[in-house]
Amino acid sequence: MSRIGKKPIDLPGSVEIDIKPGLIKVKGPKGELTQVISHDMTVKAEDGVITVERPTDRGPHRALHGLTRSLVANMIVGVTDGYEKHLEIQGVGYRAAAKGKGLELALGYSHPVSIEAPEGIEFEVPQPTEIVVRGIDKQKVGQIAANIRESRPPEPYKGKGIRYRGEHVTRKVGKRV
Repeated sequence: MSRIGKKPIDLPGSVEIDIKPGLIKVKGPKGELTQVISHDMTVKAEDGVITVERPTDRGPHRALHGLTRSLVANMIVGVTDGYEKHLEIQGVGYRAAAKGKGLELALGYSHPVSIEAPEGIEFEVPQPTEIVVRGIDKQKVGQIAANIRESRPPEPYKGKGIRYRGEHVTRKVGKRV
């Protein structure tokens, strides 16, 4: 049996982990997460270190090994620090406003686009052209940020739309006369 590429996961003191066959629960200062894992993988928590072991070195087990290790590590980071994604809105008249627990976006359509925050996700609008999506579940934060971006993705001619902070949008040359 091999270990996670010789990279065990350190367990912070403020985090409790409950390991059952096929199920892992992680509880920390920001909340609690549960993840179903493959029954082939063996997860052990000893002396503040979590190790994931696989039964063989075959390809599918190696892939599950890395996946399981990443999922557990992401859960630990989520319940201690949390995750956030920053989005920027560019375009004349394009803006965002926090409305209750959700968002209301003015994106050049004939109607405002409303997005409700699911359980465990919160929105912050520090400026009308910035959106911050926060939560403890990495997958959920990324999916909600992608859904917001999808409501008006950046277009290649003027660059208007919603983009991730630091995302580069390749601009195309327009018509020439």
